[in-house]
Amino acid sequence: MIEPYTALCIQNTNFCVRTYKDIQKNLDLICEVIDHSHYTRIEYPVRLMAIPEAGIQSFVDSQMDWEHKEVAKGLFNTTVPGPETEVLSKKAKEYGTYICGQLRALEPEISDELYFNIGFVIDPKGEIIMKHHKLQVFAPERSCVPHDIWDTWVEKYGANLDAFYPVARTEIGNIGACICMETSYPETSRGLAVNGAEIIYAPTYIEPYYSRGWHELQLRARALDNSCYVVAPNSGDWFMTPESKVPTAIHGGSSMIIDYQGQVLTRTTTHGTSYCSAIIDIEALRYWRETTMFGSWLKDLRTEQYKIIYEEPIFPKNLWLDPPPGYGKTAGRMAVLRKSIETLQKRGTYVPSLYAELRKEKKEKEEKEKKGAKAETVAAGEAEK
Repeated sequence: MIEPYTALCIQNTNFCVRTYKDIQKNLDLICEVIDHSHYTRIEYPVRLMAIPEAGIQSFVDSQMDWEHKEVAKGLFNTTVPGPETEVLSKKAKEYGTYICGQLRALEPEISDELYFNIGFVIDPKGEIIMKHHKLQVFAPERSCVPHDIWDTWVEKYGANLDAFYPVARTEIGNIGACICMETSYPETSRGLAVNGAEIIYAPTYIEPYYSRGWHELQLRARALDNSCYVVAPNSGDWFMTPESKVPTAIHGGSSMIIDYQGQVLTRTTTHGTSYCSAIIDIEALRYWRETTMFGSWLKDLRTEQYKIIYEEPIFPKNLWLDPPPGYGKTAGRMAVLRKSIETLQKRGTYVPSLYAELRKEKKEKEEKEKKGAKAETVAAGEAEK
């Protein structure tokens, strides 16, 4: 039996990152918050702590529009396990707790030129027991995802649940990870749940979408969809540049823990450095899943009828095996997304807007006027001769 325990969401201010020393400052602050929040064990034992995406390295690659392979050789030339996770491993051993975290890092067995966005779980012995490679990324995010190297990934790891939706089976429940934009896709959390997840570590979202309520809506839906606890630490304020006098609340804070019925158990009330805690009762979750006839959904799934939805691909795979021009920067990624939109319009999934038609007409008119002006210039030149 798993007795109830306390889970903590750590929410730390992000120092501006330009060098590895800046990364160490963020790690130091995270460790400080861990030390000062662990007194919460006066309720139930603290057996799970979660730190936010970007809490260690920030989103400097997206912010600065750095080219992917250059960052892979520089600031993100690290691994999981590695020096950053070793700092957290010491805390896991010190407090006898599991720690969920995130890093951008290389997978040397795959490539020394590509970095991934990796969620991980550290056990109380300080060992990395699970690594999840983010499957969906925000348009400006540089990280390689398994789909970008699909053929290589499948050849090495297989095309199965563990290859894409790994779950750590632990003495405090089964833990999976769904990082930032992944929460916007119900498929990732569903994959984790089908693979046995009971707790979904779901770190970080970003403004202005947090304040619009998108993230809470998605988190609560993912919890309810899959009868899972969702532990969702968000990043705190961010010192955007080395010269910043005050940080910007670009992430929105409001870290939260949600139960398996989609109810928010706790949340932080600030966008700065803070934490929140809630009681996790895995046995209650398991009893709910095996008892209720409405509200726990996996048992009802008629899977064959849903496969049809995904028979035709939308976003192209293997882009990092044969990258299109500029794919390592934002403009190149946006170009790929524009083609995906065109694909959906050609299929009739999307209907082109009137705005698009007007924009097309305007562009054609401007091009016609340019050609006319060029022709007049040429004609004038000929007349002078």
